[in-house]
Amino acid sequence: MIGRISRCLIWGLFGCIGVAMTWYFVGRGGPSLEPWHTEALSAEFTAKEVDAVRTFDDYRQLEGKLFAQLEEQVYLRVGTGPAYALVRYSSGSAADPQLYAPNWNRSFELATDSPVGGALLLHGMSDSPYTFRALGVALNQRKYWVVGLRLPGHGTAPSGLLNITWEDMAAAVQLGMEHLASKVGHQPIHVLGYSTGAPLALNFTLDALEGKASPLPAGLVLISPAVGLHPAAKLAGVLNRLSAVPGLARLAWLSIEPEFDPFKYNSFATNAGMQVSRLTRDVARRIAVRGRSGPIRGFPPTLVFKSAVDATVSADAVVDNLLKHLGADGHELVLFDINRFAAKSTLLIDDPSPLSDRLMTDATLPFTVTLVTNESPQSRSVIARRKAPFARAAAEITHLDLSWPTEVISLSHVALPFPPDDPLYGQHFPKDDKVLFLGQMAIRGERGLLRISSEWLLRLRFNPFYDFLESRTLEWVDNAGGRQAVSNVGRGSQCGDYP
Repeated sequence: MIGRISRCLIWGLFGCIGVAMTWYFVGRGGPSLEPWHTEALSAEFTAKEVDAVRTFDDYRQLEGKLFAQLEEQVYLRVGTGPAYALVRYSSGSAADPQLYAPNWNRSFELATDSPVGGALLLHGMSDSPYTFRALGVALNQRKYWVVGLRLPGHGTAPSGLLNITWEDMAAAVQLGMEHLASKVGHQPIHVLGYSTGAPLALNFTLDALEGKASPLPAGLVLISPAVGLHPAAKLAGVLNRLSAVPGLARLAWLSIEPEFDPFKYNSFATNAGMQVSRLTRDVARRIAVRGRSGPIRGFPPTLVFKSAVDATVSADAVVDNLLKHLGADGHELVLFDINRFAAKSTLLIDDPSPLSDRLMTDATLPFTVTLVTNESPQSRSVIARRKAPFARAAAEITHLDLSWPTEVISLSHVALPFPPDDPLYGQHFPKDDKVLFLGQMAIRGERGLLRISSEWLLRLRFNPFYDFLESRTLEWVDNAGGRQAVSNVGRGSQCGDYP
């Protein structure tokens, strides 16, 4: 009886939320749906097409047809000129990704002679391969054969997320891994996953451990991993089903925003949220099942980078749903703390100190914890405190020769994979003032004046400690691959170029 009452209360809550959202979107109108919200591109890859699309080369050929459809069904229907200067789908606008060479919305491949290994790069939900532009080039300079995979539904129009499933994305991951294996032979292949790309990497790894996929990754690097979401994420499934009701089509969108970012959707489909929820819950369940009989052995060395504050994914879930279940086989969590010099406790809504303190004193954790934090609350200088598996306290402190920018209070979910010199999301305006810049802008004035929301502008989009993240990633894949680390080529000025 109690269980039945609880279910009724939960469904009643969902009903109230559904009614409220219906009133807002339908009753009040809401933002208009544009061609990029409504046009269905039939050339998109799905898991049902694995018989027709057998290789990564087949996938890229289909991708070419997909972008031709995008041009015909979306771009040609959108006006041009000053009124469309910040519209991604207006040909020649500042936000038009076709102005970039290459167009980083497409899958990319960085080949090399005599590769020492391979690297598959998996971006997040609503993102594009641009996420791994800098890391991909750094790995390729290190003699890795790199594939930056455009996941199905991405890089084209937000409408691509209306019907895509995480199984479609997983099928594409399999094609990418098989392609890398054909290029590097028996050399190690690593998978790097950002946000939703992380559970896709874990899903493939679990399949490989169970003999359902190959090859088994030699190492994993997970950045801002979507291993656990807020419980409210389950609501996306309910809303997605309600969107099929006549007159409630707007419920297919959790948000409808202007599209001014050339390499990321700002609008977010309800189905996309549902697919992330399905994927993360399935991966967490499989890991928990394998961990019931003890630590999971044979799991690839896994390096996780995470901001202590993250409005998208749960930091606790990284520990409880993943790392705690793995054996003490060389796994590590790198946690970026908030700026203790700038963040005054009276201004903070939620101080992440309890999380970092727990991780740095818990002697039961079977993985290394590295906390990147201020040398002291009175200093902007940054150090790394490293605690070994099963240790009670940090035993190693490294001065990183880095410091917090004075205007930055914390990292964010979206910041970690982007260097400060990123030409789109970085710390400073690029030298070419004609290039669109969506990075750090110190803008003050009256609210409601700009086309871009103040909330969007406030969120940090580059990582001031990117060099640390990159060097640790390169060291990790070298060592996880079972070979001696080679000399660090360094980023220099090459990460802005496409080999």
